[in-house]
Amino acid sequence: MKNHILPPDRFPVISWNSVRRSRKHARAAPIGIALVALCLPLLIASSAPAHQTGADSAFPHGSLLQEGHKAFTRGAFEQAADIWQQAVRSSHEAGHVAEEIDARLALAQAYVSLGFHTRAAQVLDVAVVLAQGTKDRARQAAAVESLGQAYLAGGRPDAALEALHQAKPLAHDAGDLRRVASILHSVASVQSALKQDQEASASYAEARRLAASAQADALLATSTINGGKVALRLGAWGEAQTLFDEALKLVHGLPDSHDKAYDLISIGLGFGQLQAHLPDTGRRLHLQAAEVLEAAGHVATSVGDVRAASYALGHRGHLYELDRRYDETLLLTRLAINYAQQVHAPESLYQWEWQLGRVLKAQDKIDQAILSYQRAAELVQTLRPEMAAGTALAGVSFREASGRLYFELADLLLRRSSATASRTEAQPYLINAREAIELFKTAELRDYFADECVDAFQHRPTKLEDVSRQAAILYPIILPDRTELLVNLPDGMHRVTVAIKQEDLKEEVMAFRRALQKETTREYLRKGQRLYDLLLRPLEPEFSKFDINTLVVVPDGPLRTIPFSALHDGKQFLIAKYALATTPGLNLTDPKPLGRERIEVLSAGLTEGVQGFSPLPNTAGELEPIGGLYKTHRLLNEEFRVLAFEQEMKTKPATILHIASHGKFERDVKNSFLLAFDEKLTMDRLSQIVGLSRFRDQPLELLSLSACQTAAGDDRAALGLAGIAIKAGARSALATLWFVNDEASSALVVEFYRQLKNSSLSKAQALRQAQLTLMENPDFQHPIYWAPFLLLNNWL
Repeated sequence: MKNHILPPDRFPVISWNSVRRSRKHARAAPIGIALVALCLPLLIASSAPAHQTGADSAFPHGSLLQEGHKAFTRGAFEQAADIWQQAVRSSHEAGHVAEEIDARLALAQAYVSLGFHTRAAQVLDVAVVLAQGTKDRARQAAAVESLGQAYLAGGRPDAALEALHQAKPLAHDAGDLRRVASILHSVASVQSALKQDQEASASYAEARRLAASAQADALLATSTINGGKVALRLGAWGEAQTLFDEALKLVHGLPDSHDKAYDLISIGLGFGQLQAHLPDTGRRLHLQAAEVLEAAGHVATSVGDVRAASYALGHRGHLYELDRRYDETLLLTRLAINYAQQVHAPESLYQWEWQLGRVLKAQDKIDQAILSYQRAAELVQTLRPEMAAGTALAGVSFREASGRLYFELADLLLRRSSATASRTEAQPYLINAREAIELFKTAELRDYFADECVDAFQHRPTKLEDVSRQAAILYPIILPDRTELLVNLPDGMHRVTVAIKQEDLKEEVMAFRRALQKETTREYLRKGQRLYDLLLRPLEPEFSKFDINTLVVVPDGPLRTIPFSALHDGKQFLIAKYALATTPGLNLTDPKPLGRERIEVLSAGLTEGVQGFSPLPNTAGELEPIGGLYKTHRLLNEEFRVLAFEQEMKTKPATILHIASHGKFERDVKNSFLLAFDEKLTMDRLSQIVGLSRFRDQPLELLSLSACQTAAGDDRAALGLAGIAIKAGARSALATLWFVNDEASSALVVEFYRQLKNSSLSKAQALRQAQLTLMENPDFQHPIYWAPFLLLNNWL
């Protein structure tokens, strides 16, 4: 992809739309190498290629397989894939089954390295079938093991283990001790990815024993390195150092190769990570890490592996960055960038652009640093397809893995805005700071739903802040040392800095959430006033200048777990002053008003307890009044089966989908669901079913969920709730942060639909009126009943 490097003395407003457009054309990047960028020393060379022996003699001299192997070992993965595709075709046309199997194993390895895991698995499925048609147990074992490795790279550890367990007896039958050791190494890699560290440590040890017996020196070295990584994670620092020392001796004895370069990089990173835990030898380990990375660079250069050379240079530059040897860091980092550009490797290039930005920032070259950070952020967007699987397997969220980059960029832009001479000059920097976080929010949502196209149907021809002059948009940016409040008002963007650290704000928010769910106390008032003083009171002077009736909040992190409606100014709740709406991101919201002339409702719900969940006796009393207000098709209890629900969505042009049933949003989207009578409706299945309405003249305007809840205090689970409308393909959603008393929930929801009949009210205002009405009931005045209801996404 192209880097649009701007002169450091000019800083125009960046068009981030070009970033979004470029992503659909971006190629996926190598999963193994992308994980290096995410997890540093933990996952480099975590699995040995199924067919590789480490010598050029692995393939017949002069064959397409040999030619592809040479390209692969130079890091030219795309070229290798093209050559091996030719090998697959030619061997298939010639009827050479054994050669076709080998070619497919090689091609799959290239696809995995490029991040095309599904394509790799498809190629290997055929290889497995071909191998099963022969009596060649060795090739059968190789094909099935490769399939397991492709499953692991694609984020399917259970399928990977199943395949590897099938491969092991095949290798035993073939008497191939080297293959058995390789399979055991692959099993250990799955266990390591699943954080089953004790099991992984034992499996790597057994793989080392078998590799030594089979005189498989390259596999022995890789198993020793990966055993050291697991020891690091277990806190066994002495054992880790011993294993890395042993691995270094083994690797030095191997001929120069692609694998040797990456083994050395892994060892260098391992020594670098150890230094913080072994202070007595820390400095020696630091120097040793630099020496090993330098050696890796020499090996990479000698075999023409430009990609590996980029990693060796970049990681060595990071060691100098830690020493504040910035001139040397800049030299090495720029060389690493140059090499990464040569092989079109965004998975490493973003890392080095980020590193360059940090060093330039340390040298107070702020405008140049901003440009480097922006290039890094743009590159990370192109990595989303394979990073989602990789971060999930590594137990690392996208926020933890790459979020820091976006927030550091926003911090730089905000600090740069402070140096401008006027508010007008500061505006471009504030807008770009917000856009940096917007890129992060979009990527984070895609990561949560593991769906690269989760927002593909959100069309935003109009900027959200231009929709209404009576709506204020509050955009908190939580930084480690402070919280920044960006607010869009009719006269432009305003900025207020709040002196509260990230961890302190998180504690305040969690305390408020806990207090809100204690029905027997009014402790929530003090907590709510504290957050109001932090997040809203500094903005009151600006709000007072305009006729603001709606507050749209774009919460981040822990702020997603609380209802802003329950914040209190000492006299009244915030909901008494404004209608409120929440959106996971401005660029994820389609700001169109509700078309009221043709509203049709599909309502579905359960009164009975099914699948171990409690009954919801008020559901019938909730659905019947809705049917009296709008033309409605209803599915109740046994009628609310998934297939029947799907058929209704296909045949009925519903503009509102109302589901009165249990729903849960968890940290892992795989555990999030809505309850139908016969099964749990997953988020993927819901989006498939609701997606049937996307191509109609009248798409789904509102998805209403009246009995859902998020995992308490889990901002990632709350992200799933916030994104449900986007995932399902609806313009808006009405949902709850926690399970609400059945009677109170039904009363509020019915009142919301009554208010929605009034065409002068927006959806946010209709919800506000419903909440205020429920508060008038003495039994339901506590915010535990009315506060958790959120209007998500489009509030109009």
